[in-house]
Amino acid sequence: MTTPEQRLQPLPAEQWGDAEYAAFGALLGLPGDQVPRAGSGEPFDPLRFDIIGLLARHPKMARTFLTFNGFLLQRGELPARLRELVILRVAQTRRSAYEWGQHVRMAERHDITADDITRLAAGNEGFEGTDRLVLEAADEMLAKGHARWETWQALTDTLGEHAAMEFIFVVGVYVLSAMAFETWRLPPVPGSAPLPD
Repeated sequence: MTTPEQRLQPLPAEQWGDAEYAAFGALLGLPGDQVPRAGSGEPFDPLRFDIIGLLARHPKMARTFLTFNGFLLQRGELPARLRELVILRVAQTRRSAYEWGQHVRMAERHDITADDITRLAAGNEGFEGTDRLVLEAADEMLAKGHARWETWQALTDTLGEHAAMEFIFVVGVYVLSAMAFETWRLPPVPGSAPLPD
C-alpha cells in the first residue's frame, strides 16, 4: 500500500529478480528460488509487505540486514515477550506508526495482552520484574544513547549475557528501522493499531 505522501515506493513486481528474492529469503529462512513470486497472492508474496518491497530496492543491503534481523526475531535468546515490549517502546518513542502497528499485531503471539499494550502506552508503572527492567533499560538507551554499566549488569544478571547483548541490538535495529520508515513515509498497514499519543 502506498499513499501520495510516501516518498519511496516499494519495488514493483516486474523489477523483482534473483537478488531481491534471495534478500527476502534471508528473513524467511528460504533459498531465493523458494520464495513466493511477487504478485503470486501467496501468504508470503513479497508484495504483501511494503517494508520488504522498500528494502528490496537495495538487495545486497537488504539481504544482510534481513539475515541479522531474522536472527533477532526468530533465533535469538532474548525471550519474545521482552523483545516485543522493547520494540513497541522504540516505536512509541520514535513515533513510528508502521512499526507500532506491525508489532502490536505480533505482540499477541507472544503473550502480550491488550491490557499490556495500554499500560505500555502510558509508561512503565504497570510493569514489574523483568518486563520493567527491559522497558526502563530501553528508555535509558533511547534517552542517552547507551545504558549505564549498572543497567548492563542488571540485564546480564537477569537475562544472561547473550540475551542482554541481543537486547541492545534490538533497541538499535528498531531505532534504525523507525528512522527509515519515517524518512520514507511508510504508512501503517490498514487496520493496524494506531500509535498512541
